[in-house]
Amino acid sequence: MLNRVYRLVAPRQFEPVEVEVTLSDQVIVRPTYLSLCNADIRYYTGSRAPEVLAKKLPMALVHEGVGEVLFDPTNTFSAGELVVMLPNQAHEENSCVAENYLRTSEFCGSGVDGFMQEYLFLPPERVLALPADIAPECAAFTELLSVAHQAIARFQKTAHAQRDTLGVWGDGNVGYLVALLLKILEPTSRIVVFGKNPAKLADFTFVDEVCLVANANRMSVDHAFECVGGSGSIDAIDQIIDVIEPEGTISLLGVTEQQVPINTRMVLEKGLRLVGNSRSSREDFEAVIKLYHAHPEVADYLRALVYDVVPVQTVRQMSDAFELDIRKPMGKVVMAWNA
Repeated sequence: MLNRVYRLVAPRQFEPVEVEVTLSDQVIVRPTYLSLCNADIRYYTGSRAPEVLAKKLPMALVHEGVGEVLFDPTNTFSAGELVVMLPNQAHEENSCVAENYLRTSEFCGSGVDGFMQEYLFLPPERVLALPADIAPECAAFTELLSVAHQAIARFQKTAHAQRDTLGVWGDGNVGYLVALLLKILEPTSRIVVFGKNPAKLADFTFVDEVCLVANANRMSVDHAFECVGGSGSIDAIDQIIDVIEPEGTISLLGVTEQQVPINTRMVLEKGLRLVGNSRSSREDFEAVIKLYHAHPEVADYLRALVYDVVPVQTVRQMSDAFELDIRKPMGKVVMAWNA
């Protein structure tokens, strides 16, 4: 069977290719809504290191999305069922290392083709059914919510039990989702979000308090989540180390291409724990879907992150969607995929 794959061959240049697919016991999914993230934009604009681009491209982008089941030879899913596609493919098991941290795992849109394809052919374990009543454009970034869940689950296993105040640094998409899940998963804690943009902070209506980073030194937190990324990670981590209480846990989620200096003297003096978090596992996706059922209000908060839904049928429209994402002030650009 031939499948059309839309690959980024150079910065800002997509090309469709026909790929021969050998059918086996895989679920055939037609992507319907694909969400763009900063990782996709870094490839699209060529802001990754030249040696990284040379190694990764050509490659289909996007690892956040939902689709419609067309055929399932295993009868796990019904035709027409709305599903989320899991981008991580593990090739081994390790009792000490989760699948998303194994160096042998492959991740869609980062070394192997992502979801910008006509059809996806996935093993049943990399497909999960979604609630029938959830808006697909909101469910499109379930993967990002699963990353937030991964970080919080690791925090809960690592951090000490004094959790009166939890700080979230970052007023962007990741900070929004981490703060949202913290309010559900740590209901007795006071959640404070620290950011630079008052307009963005105004969207965090579900937290206990928001604070401009310029005023953060008046505060203290028991534990912290760094969700800033980019060049802002430097100031955010430095400030967290200043205001966090002794033996606190700092959960790192912000992705940056730069080397970040760490004030190790204060890390040692305070006995801090720094925990890195990246991507997620099937268990995180399953937990998020349970949250959709138990807390339907989560979908309403996700809707606030949808900046625009862009119909995409052509290569030109793909580029237009990516360019819109670059210009957007906040939120997620979602492609209504019909290519």
